[in-house]
Amino acid sequence: MTNMQLFHNVCQECSKNTTEKYSTSFSSAIKLLGKSLRQPIYNIYGFVRFADEIVDTFHDHDKAVLLQKFRTDTYEAIDKGISLNPILNSFQITVNQYNIDPSLIEAFLHSMELDLNKQQYDRAGYEEYIYGSAEVVGLMCLYVFCDGNEALYEQLKPGAKSLGAAFQKVNFLRDIKADFMGLERVYFPQCDFNNFGQTDKAAIEADIQRDFDAAYNAILMLPIQARFGVYVAYKYYLSLFKKIQQLQPQKIMHERVRIPDYNKLFIVAKAGIRSQLNIM
Repeated sequence: MTNMQLFHNVCQECSKNTTEKYSTSFSSAIKLLGKSLRQPIYNIYGFVRFADEIVDTFHDHDKAVLLQKFRTDTYEAIDKGISLNPILNSFQITVNQYNIDPSLIEAFLHSMELDLNKQQYDRAGYEEYIYGSAEVVGLMCLYVFCDGNEALYEQLKPGAKSLGAAFQKVNFLRDIKADFMGLERVYFPQCDFNNFGQTDKAAIEADIQRDFDAAYNAILMLPIQARFGVYVAYKYYLSLFKKIQQLQPQKIMHERVRIPDYNKLFIVAKAGIRSQLNIM
């Protein structure tokens, strides 16, 4: 192993560690992907997570300055094929290896910028935010899964966007307390969370269900190395969504819904059985 290979490996280990520390659910699903796919997805997650932390966590710092520096450093890393920021170095490896469309990265960073100031969205703004914060992440991962098969990418593109949107919208429902009361953000359009009722909740849930339905067939058409891991992530979020559906609006306004670890293990086991029987 050369010193350069060692450097890249150390950087990518940082992206993997970031994923495991911040999301046990996603890291568990990534481990179910084919071995060659795992590190590139860790690299994407690490990039997305660090950008998200800038706008959601670093309240004692100038977030706009930090995000602009992150943006500049991201494009410089991709252009030069190197960065001393291990997360960005890992990300550029994946972007350059799989020729990920730069417009997806730009859309993602734009949505992160929206989180710096915008607190409430109309329908158009909401769709723009969902595309940039979630759908493009699904598309970045799809670049990895398709590995240069452009026809397959185009075929699965709508489903990947729907799955990313479903995940994000479930997160929004789960995190209403933190977003609305903590960060003063209202993502869902035309919702008054001071008077959040069953009609509002049902409309949001119907929209999320359409995204889950649209994503399902695309998951079944993924390359075999990607299919099981993505299916488990889908089933995990679907289970979380169904748990949220059973709760009254005020319940989700005051506590964060979780799936216990033993339920996650059950989801993986059941998904494994269905996969073995080819009845996903």
